[in-house]
Amino acid sequence: MPRGILGKKIGMSQIFTDVGLAIPVTVIEAGPCIVVQIKTAAKDGYNAIQIGFGQKRERLFSKPLAGHFSRAGVRPLRFLREFIVEDPGAYQAGQEIKADIFAPGEKVDVVGTTKGKGFAGTIKRHGFHRGPMSHGSKYHRGPGSLGAKGPARVYKGRKLPGHLGTERVTVQNLEIIKVDADRNLIAVRGAIPGPKGGLVLIKPSTRS
Repeated sequence: MPRGILGKKIGMSQIFTDVGLAIPVTVIEAGPCIVVQIKTAAKDGYNAIQIGFGQKRERLFSKPLAGHFSRAGVRPLRFLREFIVEDPGAYQAGQEIKADIFAPGEKVDVVGTTKGKGFAGTIKRHGFHRGPMSHGSKYHRGPGSLGAKGPARVYKGRKLPGHLGTERVTVQNLEIIKVDADRNLIAVRGAIPGPKGGLVLIKPSTRS
């Protein structure tokens, strides 16, 4: 089976061990995912499978995308992602992938999109310190000096106010605490990026 699956973040909870220790976990609805396309090195230049996850009204799909699902003989799915595999011949279109491809105790990397926080100042965005808040200070939450006067420009890469959030973030080496194969739920230790209901990608950890 492919060592990766798409899922939806349900939220955080806690699981108690046999000795009464509380473990903070994030619950993820992992799958079921459907294999939509199989790519081979001979035809596409690399070996991979494309899997889909999530529901969406069929009339909202474009004709090319609807045709893509029709050729595979599967229902239209909201999200599509690819996973590199060694033997694409071991998979077939329409094959179902569930949460039981992982087991408790395994280490995984979870990829998600962080919450969008709109336009933010330097204190919230970059962790800058503020100035004194007394009346005579006249400097409270400003970004500070922008650099040397000589170049008469702002150096590239300068930390300034701007858009915060909605970034792809990978949290590495999280331990799987529990797998509920019947309900396609995976509980991983700790927090993962994104809001409740956000799309996440679970794959084996690249760290030892």
